[in-house]
This record gives sequence, structure tokens and C-alpha cells, in this order.
Amino acid sequence: MSTGQEVPESQAKTENEAVNEQPHTELVEHELTIDELQQALAQAEQKAQENWDKAVRVQAEMENLKRRTQKDLEDAHKFALTSFAKELLPVLDSLVLGLQAATGESEDVKKFREGSDLTIKQFESVFAKFKIETIDPIGQPFNAEQHQAMAMQTVEGAEPNTVVNVFQKGYMLNGRLLRPAMVLVAKAAEKKPADSPSIDEQA
Repeated sequence: MSTGQEVPESQAKTENEAVNEQPHTELVEHELTIDELQQALAQAEQKAQENWDKAVRVQAEMENLKRRTQKDLEDAHKFALTSFAKELLPVLDSLVLGLQAATGESEDVKKFREGSDLTIKQFESVFAKFKIETIDPIGQPFNAEQHQAMAMQTVEGAEPNTVVNVFQKGYMLNGRLLRPAMVLVAKAAEKKPADSPSIDEQA
């Protein structure tokens, strides 16, 4: 005689199957969660790498901007006198031309020459102070970056493409051209054509 209520065999089998299938279901759900976590981790790593690349580019751009700004400030400081210096050059040219034109041995001419020469030297001293260099290339090879050829001429004893006369001096400010020197350049002598052989020589 049984003390408890008997469980039908079919019901007992169903409960056992449910008990056996439950751990398997939990395992599948656990595996799916790991896959999702791995995928999320990969996405996070990719996003972090993208953000890192952006940060590196921004940093590089900031450094470039800083260097450009610094260079612009340096250039502004170095070349602030450009316009002013260009305005002074014609004044100096006039003094030089006046000095060259002052001929004669009278006292007035001598005083004028002395005064003009002193003023020109003062100009040159101020120019040197502010890094304005004179371009006076006589006897030097022609340099298209600093010289402007006004004419070319065959000059005996001068090397071709050499400056043989300076009509107007040039100037540079901190290595930047203010005005090219206007020059006369020597050219190679033209070769005379060989004399044609005479009829007697041809015979």
C-alpha cells in the first residue's frame, strides 16, 4: 500500500525531460551573451581606435597651426619695414645721382658733395641696423633672382653672363628681395664666319 499519491508515468517523464532540458537552455543563452559581449567589445575597440586617430590628427593640425602662426608673427616682425624701406630707396637714389652729377672744384660743390656723401653713409648705417642689405653685383655672375638685366653687351675681357655695370643698386630685407639691381650683362663675342675659300683654293 502506497503512503503518497502516485504520479502517473507520463507526467513523471515530462518533468524529467524539463529538468534535463533546463541546463541546456541556460547554456545556449549564456553562449549568446558572450558572443554579444565580444561583438560589443570589438565595436568599442574600433570606436576607440577611430577616436584615437581623430585625436592624433587634431593634435597634428594644432601643431601645424601653431607653427604657421609663429612663422607669420616672425615674418610680420621681420618684414614690417618693407613698405617704409621701399619708400626710402628713391630718396637714396636721388642723393646718389645728385652726388654723381656734382662736378667741379668750387667750394660750394665740395660742400654739397661732402654733405651728400655723409647723408648716404647715414642711410647705409640705418639700413645695416635694420638688416637691409645692398645688392651691388658688379663683376659677379648674373643672378636672375636678384638682378634685372637692362641690356647685354660684348665687353672685351669680361666673362659672358657677368655683370659689367650697375645702373641702380638692389636691396634685400632679411633675405627677401626689396628691389632687384638693374645691371648691364656681358655676352659672348659673336664668332666671325670663316672666310669662304677662293676659286683658286677650290680648284
